Amino acid sequence: MPTELEELVEFIHHGNTQIRQVAVENLLPYSKTQPAIFKINELTPVKDLKLLVRDYAPIAKNVLTILINISGDRDVLAVVADDNTFLESLLLRITNVKEPNANEIAMLLANMAKSDSIERLLTLKRDIVLGLSASKNAIDQLMDCFVKGAEGSWNPKADFDYLAYLFADLAKFPSGASYLTTVQSYDNVHPLSKLLPFTTPPSSLPRRLGAATVLKNVSFSVSSHPTLLSPPLSILPYVLLPLASGSDNYLESETDQMLEELQLLEPDKRRESNTNILVTHLETLLLLTTTREERAKLRHAGCYFVVRELHLAVEKEDVRESCDRLVQVLMRDEEGEEHAGQGRSAPVSGLVTERDGGSERGMMVTQADSDDEDEQIVEVF
Repeated sequence: MPTELEELVEFIHHGNTQIRQVAVENLLPYSKTQPAIFKINELTPVKDLKLLVRDYAPIAKNVLTILINISGDRDVLAVVADDNTFLESLLLRITNVKEPNANEIAMLLANMAKSDSIERLLTLKRDIVLGLSASKNAIDQLMDCFVKGAEGSWNPKADFDYLAYLFADLAKFPSGASYLTTVQSYDNVHPLSKLLPFTTPPSSLPRRLGAATVLKNVSFSVSSHPTLLSPPLSILPYVLLPLASGSDNYLESETDQMLEELQLLEPDKRRESNTNILVTHLETLLLLTTTREERAKLRHAGCYFVVRELHLAVEKEDVRESCDRLVQVLMRDEEGEEHAGQGRSAPVSGLVTERDGGSERGMMVTQADSDDEDEQIVEVF
């Protein structure tokens, strides 16, 4: 005989609205504590939940939250992410200026991006949404939702912050990195440039972490490095600024070598507080040292000085290890030159020293490979 919980799941597709509403309200906690209950009968409850996204707003909100919480399961993810009709249903709603559950849809799309099938979003065409975007490309419409959401200028009930995680996962695909670094015909702008302003506060944590991860993932494409480091994108200031603080100490000669955006920061400018974001930016810089030309650009931009101060200020081991890996590359001599770079007078296998209040402080230099980004699964209770 079915358990009481299994019987409750059966009410998801009941014809009575009030019964459906009570059912999903009571099932919501189990999406965290007993998510397997939604996989009974060959995932029939998940299939029912996908239909209820179109139900009345209170029901749809709980349904979306359940799907968010259970989409970390591989079987559930496949049923949700591979369904073209369901994807269009979500797109229709998230681009609706009056959609009350747009943020929940953004979270679900972010989780669906853990499936490789979501790459099709980069080529998906749909009707133009007047007032939102002049593009027929679904990905452009989502990008414009994200940008407008920062100011609440599209849907006053949504900020679309979690779309940042969707873009981050799309950037792992070569087609995604190409999209982000290619000028789009409908607005003559690189999509990546729309994300750059969100690398620092007051942008929310999802926006900052998502934007940082996008920059890291597009940097895996070595062929894109010249585009990333040159106008109009010029991403270096957006990667280095979160690492810097207005209280950092630099010699005048060091300041002169740094990017203009990092010179004479306001005293109250704070360093990024989230360790994951700091490490992500450091890993991006490491990826950008792949070629000799790019390494030279980072050295000439004063990257080492910023990383040195970060290493001194932040005691988190993973941040310091990431600093050490980057300095290992920045401080080493290039083939055919001997100690020609800034501050590269110390052997890379020992300590790189810097002056701090008249005393010598050291930073251990080690060598390690960059780790892949952590998987980001959104969960909502």
